Amino acid sequence: MADSGRVEVAPISGETPLADHLGETVLAVSEEGAPNSGRIALEITFDSGRVRWET
Repeated sequence: MADSGRVEVAPISGETPLADHLGETVLAVSEEGAPNSGRIALEITFDSGRVRWET
């Protein structure tokens, strides 16, 4: 991962967008991208809602 970025693993708390979805099934994953700059958004859909990250 050194070439792609930094991965940080920390204990789960209420401060992460995924905390409310722990243990749920992932229903869908989608991404949006731009040809020249790469991925610009990632979205994960769960039973109880979705989480979207934008760069």
